[in-house]
Amino acid sequence: MTCLNGKPSVSMEVDMMRKKEKEEPRGTEGVLNMDASMEGSLIFKDPVNLQINGDFKGKLDTKGNLTIGEHADVQADIVGENIVIAGRVVGQIKASKELNIVPPADVKGDIQTPRLGVTPGAVLEGKCRMLSTQEKSTVKAMLNIDEIARYLEVETTIVKQWADGRKIPAVREEDGWKFDRDKIDKWIVDEKVKL
Repeated sequence: MTCLNGKPSVSMEVDMMRKKEKEEPRGTEGVLNMDASMEGSLIFKDPVNLQINGDFKGKLDTKGNLTIGEHADVQADIVGENIVIAGRVVGQIKASKELNIVPPADVKGDIQTPRLGVTPGAVLEGKCRMLSTQEKSTVKAMLNIDEIARYLEVETTIVKQWADGRKIPAVREEDGWKFDRDKIDKWIVDEKVKL
């Protein structure tokens, strides 16, 4: 997989999506295996079955199933739905549905999930926050202003102007603007329709 500035190119993503559509009937998900060393941000808007077996450094934001293989070395903040970790992970982890840590996993970082499974032999070092039933639906990929600027591929000052002018969905918090990725994705689609 070739990346530009740590991100897959748009044409590469489209080619991958087209290839997937041709190879698989609708409603089924293939497995995307990553055995190479990569650095950057991987953001998946649609559900995938992603398995990382190599080294990864940066940020992972997935929907669907994410598996960190036993030989993987990941230094990243991770947001996902169903996550299984068997390798080494350093970073914050948010799983909106379930997180399973299985041997020989070595996880260092705080985690947040409604369901957690830690199999004997796996190592977990960090704080764990189990979500209540009410909170389960609120685990979202909230991005700060720098992350949303990278996601949208625009300057931070432009995003700040949009947020200040209420032109983009944003929430003002003590430490600055926060952006719900799902609302941003909808905003992108709505804005394209208007153009």
